[in-house]
This record gives sequence, C-alpha cells and structure tokens, in this order.
Amino acid sequence: MVYDDVFIHPSAIVEDGASIGAESYIGPYCCVGSEVILGQDVRLESHVVITGDTTIGDRTTIFPFASLGQKPQDLKYNGEKSRLEIGSDTTIREYVTANIGTEGGGMLTKIGNHCLIMAYCHIAHDCMIGDYVVIANGVNLSGHVTIGDRAVIGGMSVVKQFIRIGQNSMVGGFTGVDRDIIPYGMVRSDRITTMKGLNVVGLKRAGFEIEEIKTLLNAYAEIFEGDDEKVQFTKNVDAVRTKYLGNKQVSQIVNFIQEAKKNPICTPIPTDNLS
Repeated sequence: MVYDDVFIHPSAIVEDGASIGAESYIGPYCCVGSEVILGQDVRLESHVVITGDTTIGDRTTIFPFASLGQKPQDLKYNGEKSRLEIGSDTTIREYVTANIGTEGGGMLTKIGNHCLIMAYCHIAHDCMIGDYVVIANGVNLSGHVTIGDRAVIGGMSVVKQFIRIGQNSMVGGFTGVDRDIIPYGMVRSDRITTMKGLNVVGLKRAGFEIEEIKTLLNAYAEIFEGDDEKVQFTKNVDAVRTKYLGNKQVSQIVNFIQEAKKNPICTPIPTDNLS
C-alpha cells in the first residue's frame, strides 16, 4: 500500500505488498521489499536496500547504501521468520547494515527512537538498542547486544555478543567491549576491563541535577570500595541497595549488576574475580 503524497523515483524498485506511509520519499535506485513497512515522512535518500520483515518508524531518514533487514550472519539461522524494527526520528547513515533476528534471540532486532547510527556501523541479529542512542562511525555490534537509552558508543569500537551496555553510559572510541557496562558508566581503551568512573558529562547533558549526580558518584564509590575479593564486592552491592532504597538511578545500577549472567562487569578493580 502506498499512501498519499509519496515520492518514488522512477529508478527505485518497490515490490508489491510494501507499505509506504504518507509524505515518504524513496530516492533513486532504492529497493524496498514486499514485507517492508515504512511510516510517515520516511526518507530513503538513494541506493538504500530494505528487505525482509522490516518496519521503519515515522520521520526516520536513511542515507545511501544502507542495507537493512538482510538475513543474519549467523550459521545457526535456518530461515525462521524474524524481524527488524527501527523506531521514529532515527537517522541511519551511509553503509549501515542491520540484520533481522534469530530464533535464539527472540526473533527481533530493534533500534529505538531518536537514535543516530553513523556510517559503516553493523547492527547484528537480535541486538536491542534503546532510544536516543548514538553509535559513532565504524562500530560493530555482535549478536544479542543490548544498549540502554542515551548511551554513546565511540567510533571504531567493537562489542562482543551478549554484552549489556547500560543507559546513559559512554564507550570511548577504539574500544573492544567484552564486559558488561553499568548504567551511567564510562569506559575507554583498546580492551576494556576496568571502569573509568561515571559518565558525568553525559549525565549533565541529559538534564540530571547536581545532587542526583553526587548521589550516583557516592553510590559508585561505595559499590567498588575495599579489596578486590568477590565476597566484599557482593556485600557492597547489597549494602548500597539497602542504603539507597527508592533511588531510581542507583537501583538501576544495582539491578544491572545483580542480573549479570553471561559476562563479568567492568569495575575500577583490575581483577577477573568479579562477576
């Protein structure tokens, strides 16, 4: 179905069955598959390929040579019916690839609203990306990565499969991420294992009050203080949960740590004993 006021360039290919929302723009040499749903005022600049069961939200813009909704780069994928969902007001820059999900990951890859995915990024199968996330040029996300709202991933970084990156956190450029990163955390280096503190600049930009930031800094210090033994770390987390009961932001950090399953967590303590 093609709604009113849609522009489709004569060189573009839109397969029967595709749904194109009102006031959308399909530029030169774009290819839109039969199962694709585009919201209102979606803009495909040129040479964009969208296939599979893919939904694009209103006012999202996709730049040339992006390829969205292709089969995952996963040898376990067996043709199962899975999806890619991209939210509203999101920008997908040149040469971005984002694949559909798999049976082993919930059958869905999702990019939220108001995101900026810069050029040459790869969003693998079953990734779940929140709202207002910025992913800089050349970032590669392996399968099953979860990124919370308003996180920032620096350019040329690589994220291992099943990693969780908490909301409002920041990953510096050229970082290999193979441990979970708590909400509001900040990490950098070529192979991160330790925290570099909290993402204070990002918190200020997000509108957090000074007292809220101070509380987070205090809780952070209390969680990771003491020796590097796992038993001490566990006691610290339990104590902070009790002390800051009812504080939403601190609870997010504590819950994130206590819900860890597959990966160790980045800490200020350079040890492999913490999980």
